[in-house]
Amino acid sequence: MKPMEPMKPMEPMKPMKQEAPWWPSELGQPGSSGGGNGLRYATFPEKRRVAVEKDGTVTLYDSGEHRITGVSQDGSGAAPLTFSGAEGPIRIEDLRKLG
Repeated sequence: MKPMEPMKPMEPMKPMKQEAPWWPSELGQPGSSGGGNGLRYATFPEKRRVAVEKDGTVTLYDSGEHRITGVSQDGSGAAPLTFSGAEGPIRIEDLRKLG
């Protein structure tokens, strides 16, 4: 019977390749993000910005004085995104579109 070969040392792990974010990189990491039904969103409370991607187009919004703490998404498409904050519901239409 032939003796077993000694184990070889493992190669060090290579860092995972990070996929570029779909929102502008200058916004950094979102406070929250999610999506469904062809729509994605990311909130950036520190920058007072919201990014929404629909059909490959990213739109930025200024959340102004709204302090967004949550998001709900209507599957029917009638009111695609509603944010929540201390003052109550905030519709995407209530935010100022940038650029």
